[in-house]
Amino acid sequence: MSGTTAAPPAEDIIKRILRRETHAARTVPAIIAAVLGILFCLYVLLESVLQSLGQEEWLIDPPTFAHWLAGLPRDVDPVYLGLAGSLIFLAGLWFFLMAVLPGRRARYAIPNPRAAVVVEAEVLAASLARRSRLTAGVSSGQVLVTVGRTRVEVRIRPTSGIPVDADAVRAAVEDELALTGLDPQPAVHIQVSTMGAIGQ
Repeated sequence: MSGTTAAPPAEDIIKRILRRETHAARTVPAIIAAVLGILFCLYVLLESVLQSLGQEEWLIDPPTFAHWLAGLPRDVDPVYLGLAGSLIFLAGLWFFLMAVLPGRRARYAIPNPRAAVVVEAEVLAASLARRSRLTAGVSSGQVLVTVGRTRVEVRIRPTSGIPVDADAVRAAVEDELALTGLDPQPAVHIQVSTMGAIGQ
């Protein structure tokens, strides 16, 4: 049995893993687009074969459909035409956005030389809320933390009669973020409510 430890995974492998875990896959939109394309091509093939064999069309033969399509919007109810156009536009917009948007998940990569470390946004927010609560001296129900890609929002509802040092809370949250090693570090914004909580 060898006493050597396993070598850490290569840097490019870690980057690929982090990319896969922090970005949504395009598998579902790609499968939907492929299935729709295949079904359309099979239908056109079926109608073409039926026409070439002299059989009656299944739904509508391609030349008739092409002639009808070229004649739009003649003899078509504008309501149906508008509805069909809207549905086609929304479907196209959805596929377009799936293609061009980064598709980031609410996850963050924590730098680590030996492994790919990914943390959920909820876990990070809970950690920052705990640090904020301890620094401000309030209960857990008086702190709300929202973690975004470039911004961390900390909302504090102080106990009535006990002021909260917003600068101290900001420094504590920034220190907690520095421990995670996130790059880039999100900006921290503290919002202290003017309405205090009674009996907390």
